[in-house]
Amino acid sequence: MMRINLVLVLAVVASALYLVGVQYESRRVFTELDKSRADARRLETEYGRLQVEKREQATSARVERLAREKLQMRQVTPAITSYVTYSAPEAAASVATNASAGQGSK
Repeated sequence: MMRINLVLVLAVVASALYLVGVQYESRRVFTELDKSRADARRLETEYGRLQVEKREQATSARVERLAREKLQMRQVTPAITSYVTYSAPEAAASVATNASAGQGSK
């Protein structure tokens, strides 16, 4: 009888220690989950803030102001417009000239 009682006491102590370990692990995992959820909320808030800031940075008024101040660009007016005309490259022009000169000598 004494042996059975000793075995049962050891089984109860072992199961109690196992239960304490499982509860500790459960609390640790729950705390980690709670921290992860808080981080997710923080990241979602920061993402929303960054999206708003991105939209503010891309406004046409800001882009125009930066172009004027930093790149020293200005609005186009007919007074400062330069028109560029296309002329054939010199190599193609000399080939055309040689070809026409060769046809006239025949």
